[in-house]
Amino acid sequence: MRNLIIFGAGGHAISCLDVITSTKKYKIKGYVSKRENKSLSKTIKWLGNDQYINKIKKTDYAIIAFANIGKKNLNNRIKIYNKLKKKGCKLPVIISRNSYISKKAKIDDGTIVMNGVIINANVKIGKNCIINTKSLIEHDTTIGDHCHISTGAIINGNCKILSKSFLGSGSIMLNNVISKKKFFSSGKII
Repeated sequence: MRNLIIFGAGGHAISCLDVITSTKKYKIKGYVSKRENKSLSKTIKWLGNDQYINKIKKTDYAIIAFANIGKKNLNNRIKIYNKLKKKGCKLPVIISRNSYISKKAKIDDGTIVMNGVIINANVKIGKNCIINTKSLIEHDTTIGDHCHISTGAIINGNCKILSKSFLGSGSIMLNNVISKKKFFSSGKII
């Protein structure tokens, strides 16, 4: 079993922890965040703040487990991702055992697929993405790097989502749409 470090300590990190432990592939070494979350520390060890990146080794595994909501969080996710890659850290694809992923889909490193997600054939998902609970991503869709597909979002076939995009909870992207902007609020039909 590989040791894995979680970057983040909020609600999304707690949900990620649940998915990670359910895979039975990783032993959680601890979490890194600006400050300790006393509630989370009852479950796993707080390793320190973002300076902990200086202690990362090539043999370490990590996942970025804070949401990509707002420019500040997005930029921080990208910054941490790039630092971890530069250190040679492994950023695995984490997939909930309660999701369906087509064998013809491709998912890049550092991406987490949460519970109840369906990803169909010929879907390509970039690096460092969050595919959140109960999302549906239909055939032949491409999602760029550093994207957050929120809870219950539906992306129909042959769509393209630009890198660094956020698709809000319950949003629906119709067939053959190429996103022209990067932020879509909850419940939007695109």
